[in-house]
Amino acid sequence: MTSKKLQVEAIQNGSVIDHIPIQQAVKILNFFKLTQTNEKITIGLNLPTHSGKGKDLIKVENTFISDEQANQLALFAPNATINQIKDFKVVNKFKVQLPDSFIGVLSCPNTNCISHKEVNTRFYVKKIDNLALKCHYCEKTFNSSLFHELD
Repeated sequence: MTSKKLQVEAIQNGSVIDHIPIQQAVKILNFFKLTQTNEKITIGLNLPTHSGKGKDLIKVENTFISDEQANQLALFAPNATINQIKDFKVVNKFKVQLPDSFIGVLSCPNTNCISHKEVNTRFYVKKIDNLALKCHYCEKTFNSSLFHELD
């Protein structure tokens, strides 16, 4: 007889970010400054999945991920889903979507880029399978590991 038990505690109200690739949850916590809050945060690292591959998971009490944040989340976890929880029940569930561009979200890795001093950064999504971003100003393309220049 197999026993079932929750590996991660349920939350009453807030957001659950699920299907995060392994080793991305900590980057997401830092990027969104989620640890700079007094809300309860539950993090699951290297959790098992039905397919046998692992995943990370983040649960944040009393915090709801906006559409804009969900789009930014796609930089780290393009296949993530966000569950909005109220009274321990999922009231909304959606997948993140990679937008065509990001404005003012990331710094350009090119230290000579004008965006470091005069304007907000803007990146265009170049490849969806292997995420790459092209800077609007210096026109260099960088991969998503924030960001190593592509050859």
